[in-house]
Amino acid sequence: MSFLQKVKSALWAIVDTMACNTAQFVKNPEKDFTRDRKLGFVQLIRFFLCMESGCISHELLKYFHFLPEEVPTASAFIQQRAKLLPEAFRYIFRQFNLRFPAKGLLGKYSLIAADGCEFNIARNPQDPSTFHPASGRSKKGFNSLHTISLYDLLSKRYLDVVIQPGRLKNEFAALCQLIDRYLYSGCPIFVADRGFASYNVFAHAIEKGCFFVIRAKDVNIKRLLAVDSLPGRVDRWADVILTRSNAKKKRLHPELGSLYRCICKKVPFDFITDSRPEYHMRLRVIRFRLADGIYENIITNLPADEFSLEQIKHIYQLRWGQETSFRDLKHTIGTANFHSKSLEYIEFEILCRMTLYNFCTIITMEVPIKKEAGKWEYQVNLSIAIKICFAFLSDHMGPGNVNDLISRYILPVRPDRTYARQLRFQSPASFAYRFV
Repeated sequence: MSFLQKVKSALWAIVDTMACNTAQFVKNPEKDFTRDRKLGFVQLIRFFLCMESGCISHELLKYFHFLPEEVPTASAFIQQRAKLLPEAFRYIFRQFNLRFPAKGLLGKYSLIAADGCEFNIARNPQDPSTFHPASGRSKKGFNSLHTISLYDLLSKRYLDVVIQPGRLKNEFAALCQLIDRYLYSGCPIFVADRGFASYNVFAHAIEKGCFFVIRAKDVNIKRLLAVDSLPGRVDRWADVILTRSNAKKKRLHPELGSLYRCICKKVPFDFITDSRPEYHMRLRVIRFRLADGIYENIITNLPADEFSLEQIKHIYQLRWGQETSFRDLKHTIGTANFHSKSLEYIEFEILCRMTLYNFCTIITMEVPIKKEAGKWEYQVNLSIAIKICFAFLSDHMGPGNVNDLISRYILPVRPDRTYARQLRFQSPASFAYRFV
């Protein structure tokens, strides 16, 4: 059996195993999926994983190869979908990753990026948790969901995700949750942008025995170092003692008064309790100048004898790999085009699309690329590779031509090329105008 077939068989084997014990994946275990239907449990899950961005009826026609006697109705799909729990798709997502351990390591370390991504969903002004009123972004207002995900930068796959309503997003709490439930092998280095810099996030990583490289704002560094102005270049360790009170009489180490930092009671910090009123933390603060004259700040706990300033800069630059993965997740795979207004069913689709993204990258990472003489090294054109892997998973093509086709579509690697980020509002595709 080829590697391609092993990956596909592993995914379907997980679904078959779930079918032997559906109780933990359905809402009514004694009733749901007990009768034979065209869209039974296995077929329904497989259809979810193979579904693209077209309308439901068209997707059903494609999946069942346009056979009139086999194709169920869109209404049948909606009724069967209502029986499932999100745990079904979280289980597939997690188990599939565990079947294929990440091979991309930086020595003994794994590089795990954490970042948020917003998905615009069908407009519903009656939902205050997701509806954003009219503003400069949208004249009528819009609804959105916010995801915070972990992404393996070297193996190019999603590892975990927290999904929150757009108006109730809390990236700090989400990252703490993701760090706490991280279960993969290797020593992780969590890499994140400045929106995630908080003492609570640092403490969760330290308590888990993990490392982090997180960008920080100037104001955060000034508070951490207790200075009014920052020098041009910094690479030093800073000790802080965190407490909930400013009262000097309550300090356990009054001789270290300059190290104390008070955390407001309204700000979450999970490791200060009645039995542990103080929390000592040692952080490495790095500040450097970029080519355009702008200064950047990094807070980390990586040892200085293993990771130089240049290495930490390189690790943070690799974080951009997650930003580009969002483009393929949203548009190439079609996650931005949901098939429901319900937040529960949208969660189904996000988890399925992330599983499908991992299926494609696991395959493409094993495709050999011929090294040609010339200026550039080459990599797989992931957008085309995803379409090829999609056809293979949906049984629209056999395994024999997959590797050959993927290796034909390649792109040069240009590591120094940069573009200005284009921020623009994109409305979700209407249900009535979606036939691709």
